[in-house]
Amino acid sequence: MELPFDPDDMIARLRPWIETESPTFDAAALARMVDVAAYDCAAAGASLEVIPGRMGCGPSLRVKFPHPEQGKPGILVSGHLDTVHPVGTLASNPFRREDGKVYGPGIQDMKGGNFVALEAMRQIMRAGLRTPLPVTFLLTPDEEIGTPATRDLIEQEARLNKYVVVPEPALADGSCVIGRYAIARFNLETRGVPSHAGWRLKEGRSAIAMMARKVAEIEAMTTDDCTFSVGVIHAGQWVNCVSSSCLAEVLSMAKTDEDLEKGVAAMLGLSGTENDVKLIVTRGVTRPVWKPGQPQDMALYDIAASIADRVGFTLGHKPSGGGSDGNFTGALGIPTIDSTGVRGEGLHTLNEHIFEDSLIERARLHAGLFMELT
Repeated sequence: MELPFDPDDMIARLRPWIETESPTFDAAALARMVDVAAYDCAAAGASLEVIPGRMGCGPSLRVKFPHPEQGKPGILVSGHLDTVHPVGTLASNPFRREDGKVYGPGIQDMKGGNFVALEAMRQIMRAGLRTPLPVTFLLTPDEEIGTPATRDLIEQEARLNKYVVVPEPALADGSCVIGRYAIARFNLETRGVPSHAGWRLKEGRSAIAMMARKVAEIEAMTTDDCTFSVGVIHAGQWVNCVSSSCLAEVLSMAKTDEDLEKGVAAMLGLSGTENDVKLIVTRGVTRPVWKPGQPQDMALYDIAASIADRVGFTLGHKPSGGGSDGNFTGALGIPTIDSTGVRGEGLHTLNEHIFEDSLIERARLHAGLFMELT
């Protein structure tokens, strides 16, 4: 039976998800987003559990749809509700529908994907159908910072299930992701010697100057197999003071575990003291390599590709350098398919939007997965 997905209705009900801004670093905003998602999940017929946040992050939401074999290994939909957009971004990229596109912060990464997967289950429930396997959603608050607070929650939920579907945004050509490279984060601190920048400049040793030199050195370490990028720097409070402290964060991507460990060793090896300024490098959160082409993942992809053919589009697959929570479940060996979500452009920018026609396309794909996976 073909489920009656209505694009106008879907866009209207997606709007509160987008207009409830939920940046990772705002736990209260994430709690408001959990309330919005929880209501829609309950209205779709699911039972809910709000899991308290920790490490300064917001809460998570676990959603279970009724099933006579509840507790049997089934399908886990793993998504995140946090975005990279600060509260107030709606002023620059308001929710709007223009020329076949729908705009708004976080709509592509990944509220749109979460929503279409939920809409698939909503329509299945309304039609009185029953999925062969139980379906659980786990929506978390910290993916955009590497999932430091909920990794063990995701991994444990995945172990209780047979398949994992991650509705991150589809790749540019519409492909899903089977396999992701490792992602490592590093925290850097330089400690200098303070002095008055006008009166006793020569007595100081600038932590900012040292960090600036190290930024160029670190990014020059990039190769085709292991990349390094400095994305955050915090330092200074008074311009008339030689800086005594500077903090930075580095992201590294590696294609294999071996490449990752070489990159980690190179980064940690930078620690030391130069010209009385100390550099301290510590390792942050890490996403493991999810090796592409594993038989269990390819078998799941084959089912998804067959469903896509019947829906009316071709679903390719590729490995991806961007990390996601699929790294964790795929690395565990649990059959995982990632980036099954909506198509769009401009993620993480003030032009973030999705293509309107991908809402029904991807809702039908998820409905097919929920109804055909056994």
